[in-house]
Amino acid sequence: METPLDRIDRKLLELLQQDASLPNLELAERTHLSPPACSRRVARLRASGVIRKTVALADPRALGYTGLVIIGVVLDRSTPDSFAAFEKAAAKLTGCLEVQLVTGEFDYFVKLRIQGIDSFNEMHSAQLIGLPGVRQVRTFVCLKEVFETTVLPVMG
Repeated sequence: METPLDRIDRKLLELLQQDASLPNLELAERTHLSPPACSRRVARLRASGVIRKTVALADPRALGYTGLVIIGVVLDRSTPDSFAAFEKAAAKLTGCLEVQLVTGEFDYFVKLRIQGIDSFNEMHSAQLIGLPGVRQVRTFVCLKEVFETTVLPVMG
């Protein structure tokens, strides 16, 4: 059984989710730990999988991604093989951020960053409708990105 997170672990996670580039010395000061103890705790959180990875979040607009689309996908079959083939291919779509298997009207939602409607239109015809097993796609173009975060609440 996993060791539950204590108050200090939760504080470390809160701080690192806000800014993973914080130096160990600053993390230690903010959590009232010695630098070696802080380093060991962060290493333990990584080794246990609580911290999956550390990334730099790029500004999509700075890279030319001016739009966001969410695509509802219906497959022609609901078999493990058709799901696996679709998932493998969809993850390779240009600008793909997420592929989610869902319940309801669609089988999947795919979230893509796009470099404009023209480039999306080209990608739609060249990549999207050719994905394995796709029967129908419905595209939702985001008009305004209201809220987005990578920060999860750290429960106590």
